[in-house]
Amino acid sequence: MPLSRRSTISIVVFVLLGVFVALGYWYESRQVTPGQAANAPSIDVTSGNDRGPGTLREALFKATAADAEVTISLQVPKITLRSTLPPVANARGIHLVAGEQGTQIDANALPGGAVLDVAGPNVSIEGIHIRNCKAAGILLRAERFKLQTTTIEDCDVGVDVAENASQLMLERNRFAKNRVGVRFAAANRNAMVVKNQFSEHRDAGLWAVRSEPDNGGGAVTVRDNRFNKERIGILTANVAVIMERNELLDSAEAAMQLMGTGAVARGNRISRGAAMGIVAENARGAVIEDNEFDGLAAYGIMLKSSGDTLVRGNRIHNSGYGLAFVLGNQRSPSSAIDNTIIEPKFNGIDVIGDSPILRGNQVTRPRALPLKVIDFQPEGGGERIRSAPFLEGNNFTAGAATVAAGDTKVPPTGAVQR
Repeated sequence: MPLSRRSTISIVVFVLLGVFVALGYWYESRQVTPGQAANAPSIDVTSGNDRGPGTLREALFKATAADAEVTISLQVPKITLRSTLPPVANARGIHLVAGEQGTQIDANALPGGAVLDVAGPNVSIEGIHIRNCKAAGILLRAERFKLQTTTIEDCDVGVDVAENASQLMLERNRFAKNRVGVRFAAANRNAMVVKNQFSEHRDAGLWAVRSEPDNGGGAVTVRDNRFNKERIGILTANVAVIMERNELLDSAEAAMQLMGTGAVARGNRISRGAAMGIVAENARGAVIEDNEFDGLAAYGIMLKSSGDTLVRGNRIHNSGYGLAFVLGNQRSPSSAIDNTIIEPKFNGIDVIGDSPILRGNQVTRPRALPLKVIDFQPEGGGERIRSAPFLEGNNFTAGAATVAAGDTKVPPTGAVQR
């Protein structure tokens, strides 16, 4: 039966509507980048100058004023800063991304202040190179932040993490020749430092220090990083830090220095170095376990003026000394359990003015003594501090332990004077 004129018109209108809808979907799909909302603007940085059209400064102002998530794409090889940039802040998020060739931000002419002040949540930074800053490369004072494949070098502090920052990930970045690579003011909640490269920092690769114990309940996770030729690889004091599976090479003073409460060092490899592996000084409740040490000039692990610290399952070989316990807390003794020390150049375990629990440890082929226990006589006189370690189930293969009357003084390096 032939169609009526009205039916024909209806069919034509329906088909046209379908075509328009299909064109609309096609147009939107062409405008949206992967992982970005349909209405999320993208701002290109096309000028490397400090200010003016197309600069990073203008892009940050535009991103702050946007009512949606923003991507800032750096399309220039180098940006030279001469004055402080506006904060990186947009409640919905800002993604600062360099192109395939990367972008260098040179802050040599910047008189002071952080290069990038991350003041808003949901910020990510990828692929940039920040150098020559007199203050911080990145100041972080917001939540939900991610930094990846970025280099920060020749600055005072690479990434400076404020106490109110949380939920941050620093992954696969390079920090080199700063005073401090990454600095934490507190045990920030859900903070991760993973698979980064640290090298040649003047003070420390990673610094997490506060004057009083942090009771915030969080912990900083430092995992699978590499530290090379640092003065101190990781320095912690009263900040909860979990250090796992890191590699620390050729440290000048110590691979790790642990003070106060909250430190856990587990499964790390510490190799070479002119001084010591892990130094726990005035530490309480630290855990040092399942680490491997080799090629150190002095002690693998030294506990000084510390208490209630567990040293368990560590392996120390081809180093100057194995373990040292110096002037510990008599009421809260530390414990060394199931550690293995192979071929120390001098003593396997030194106990000086301390009374730790030594259980199930093995010292094989020491060139001096497997265990030396001496009292401590303060310089200039004063009451002698006795050493009375508790020994159980240890295997010292080079003869009996030696207990000496002690007028020994402990130098700053921790090497025992005889």
